[in-house]
Amino acid sequence: MYYIVTGAAGFIGSNLVKALNERGESNIIAVDNLKHAGKFSNLVDCDIADYMDKEDFLGKLEGGFFDGLVAAVLHQGACSDTMESDGRYMMQNNYRYSLELLNYCQNEEIPFLYASSASVYGAGPRFTESREYESPLNVYAYSKFLFDQIVRRRWHKRSAQIVGLRYFNVYGPREAHKGRMASVAYHFFNQYRADGHVKLFEGCDGYANGAQLRDFVSVEDVVKVNMHFLEHPGTSGIFNLGTGQAQSFNDVAVATINTLRASQGETALTLDEMRRQELLRYIPFPEQLKGKYQSYTQADMKALHKAGYDEPFLTVEQGVARYVTYLLGPSA
Repeated sequence: MYYIVTGAAGFIGSNLVKALNERGESNIIAVDNLKHAGKFSNLVDCDIADYMDKEDFLGKLEGGFFDGLVAAVLHQGACSDTMESDGRYMMQNNYRYSLELLNYCQNEEIPFLYASSASVYGAGPRFTESREYESPLNVYAYSKFLFDQIVRRRWHKRSAQIVGLRYFNVYGPREAHKGRMASVAYHFFNQYRADGHVKLFEGCDGYANGAQLRDFVSVEDVVKVNMHFLEHPGTSGIFNLGTGQAQSFNDVAVATINTLRASQGETALTLDEMRRQELLRYIPFPEQLKGKYQSYTQADMKALHKAGYDEPFLTVEQGVARYVTYLLGPSA
């Protein structure tokens, strides 16, 4: 039996492939689109049964090639660029693709775990898995929102596990290929190494400089939650996947800089000390993001806990320190 991971060469997908390997699973079909070839490096240390381009995979799926051979589908494949302006491409790549996989998994009674997004909540301020709190601000968010609505409409007649995970701000290893869409922790790391300081947005929406709050979650925790649902195929639902604790962009910057300083034998600094030394610098808030930006997110985690997941989540201080150490490499 095969595990199918879509978006397998991407950030979360490749981390899931690696986690399956660590569980002794190598019968994995890795599905992706390597138009941007650099993503291949995410799979170099992973063991898979086969790689398939997305279009080839869909053709084989439609032709019945995988019938009776699939243990579960972990669907991470999507365009995650929140600034993408081609709505037709976004809806085809995110919504229609997901719908084809959902239909197949339900027809074949296969567990289906898929990536939703906290972007469905828009500007908030409530982040609870309920329709009245959902108001997407861009077409990426709408593509995720609409698929969640289809899942809800079909809920009462599902034939197998369906789990939608609304990822909040995920950071961690294997995201370098994402470029400008990589996490702020990744960008802060590279900025500090190159320039000796990091850049954050000035305040907006009533928040002070760098004080906007997000629910930053380590990809390590994201993987653990996915594995939990694989181990509990009787549990279905749409769940937030954050930490339940919002922290500021300043917190991420401080954690990044202090881990890098520690690697050089330097003492830790406070936020105020970093500001005085201009290790943190604030740049104007981009005009194109005004009205389309989440200045505050914090996952309501009650549904996930009720579903049986009770492991602690890494704080920004813990998770970013581990990530920076990873980015520094074995010599760190």
